[in-house]
Amino acid sequence: MSDDITARLALPLLQPGQAQKETTHNEALALLDLAVQASVLAVGTNVPPGAPVAGSAWIVGAAPTGGWAGQPQTIAGWTSGGWRFVAPREGMTVWSVADGLYARFGGGAWVLGVLVGSHVAIGGVAVVGARRAEIPAATGGTVIDAQARATINAILGCLRGHGLIEA
Repeated sequence: MSDDITARLALPLLQPGQAQKETTHNEALALLDLAVQASVLAVGTNVPPGAPVAGSAWIVGAAPTGGWAGQPQTIAGWTSGGWRFVAPREGMTVWSVADGLYARFGGGAWVLGVLVGSHVAIGGVAVVGARRAEIPAATGGTVIDAQARATINAILGCLRGHGLIEA
């Protein structure tokens, strides 16, 4: 790690005896403004917009050009001082306005709309957990059992369709 920047977000650090400390401080604030509770206009964009508005941000694609050249996968934000870039960290999450979904950085790439967890809890109670084994379709029976069997099969179809049980 350099003594000039922070280890995680590469924020510039003030140095003893440094002149114009406000410049370093303002640069750190601009980077924090991009990284904290991040929101981007689009994910995977390679060409910078022609007339960006200050405060707007994008996740740069794999083959950036122009003012984004050499900054793949970063968060690019336009400020009054030009482009600023934040390198993603494992687990970093941003909101994509265009997609209405979260994008999460993992394994060296941004993944859009995938939430990873062990279960969903409501009111402290797990309501959806890991997928269970397949439940076989109802079989057998005669006329009296036909409606119940049809209903059970419809329920099983819904559970399979939602991925809650094996198909």
